[in-house]
Amino acid sequence: MRKVVPGPLSVVGQREFLKKISGIPRRILVTGGGGFLGSHICERLLSLGHTVICLDNFSTGRRENLSHLVQNPHFHIIDHDVRKPYLIDADVIFNFASPASPPDYQADPVGTLMTNVLGALHALENARATGATVIQSSTSEIYGDPLLSPQREVYFGNVNPIGPRACYDEGKRSAETLFFDYHRSHRVKIKVARIFNTYGPRMRPDDGRVISNFVVQALLGKDLTIYGDGQQTRSFCYVNDLIDGFLRLSVSADDCIGPINLGNPGEFTVLELAQMVRSLTGSRSRIVHQAAAVDDPRQRRPDISQALTELAWEPKVILRDGLERTIAYFEERLSAADRATAGQAV
Repeated sequence: MRKVVPGPLSVVGQREFLKKISGIPRRILVTGGGGFLGSHICERLLSLGHTVICLDNFSTGRRENLSHLVQNPHFHIIDHDVRKPYLIDADVIFNFASPASPPDYQADPVGTLMTNVLGALHALENARATGATVIQSSTSEIYGDPLLSPQREVYFGNVNPIGPRACYDEGKRSAETLFFDYHRSHRVKIKVARIFNTYGPRMRPDDGRVISNFVVQALLGKDLTIYGDGQQTRSFCYVNDLIDGFLRLSVSADDCIGPINLGNPGEFTVLELAQMVRSLTGSRSRIVHQAAAVDDPRQRRPDISQALTELAWEPKVILRDGLERTIAYFEERLSAADRATAGQAV
């Protein structure tokens, strides 16, 4: 498969962006702020001098993701389920609340659907009441099992509305509908980004995503499990790059509302990924195949022309480098777990 190595952004463009995002300190609400992505955006916003309010019921998010932030006087945590209304004064809302890994959303499909639909509704109602700009973390799952590649934002997708993944796919699609209807009907200021596969530190070891699965299996010397023939493709974006994209979107022109793809256009087969993880970990794990998951997309690759044009954004971290950082994180995490287990046994 073609490997895309993006070029660096201009120094001038980077300076202009940093001036915008760290200019006037703002109150920023992050729903799902205890999750993998939510915790990273909380951290980055605090580093830029903003006040951050994390709203999470920690059903899939983790408090430990935020442990290094809780002493910051500009950081606040509110325990709340986004399926219930709330009113919080904020200038900007990042709506990240949703289960995002197949085991999580399939364990509670109705809850997942409602989190996406009611979560979007309540974020929009909060923005309507406070005048905030609300930024939706949508997903490449919008495109389902695509019939064209790369996927552009104008593509309506190929989604099975009654399959086991539909609770997440259709939940995000419905959320996008709400966002654009609130924008048209109530003039709520919105921005919608569609996230492609993202990875990096703070992924849960048991979240069921392909990179965390392979890395943990390799480090533990277990078989690397591929569901299907391994020829299905994915595009993997390192978390720091993705957060940069969201921050650029948050300070973009008012008429830049999306939807806009955020992802790395480098395309790899799942088999190539397994082989790379095995090589980087020095593992002797076997690669084994099991039956393909229902409605598993055969191809996933973003067209990021719109992000490049409107946000001057493109990912910088190539897969090998990002995997090395992610493997180091999991090595440390697994070592800590081993130490804890040994301590309990004494």
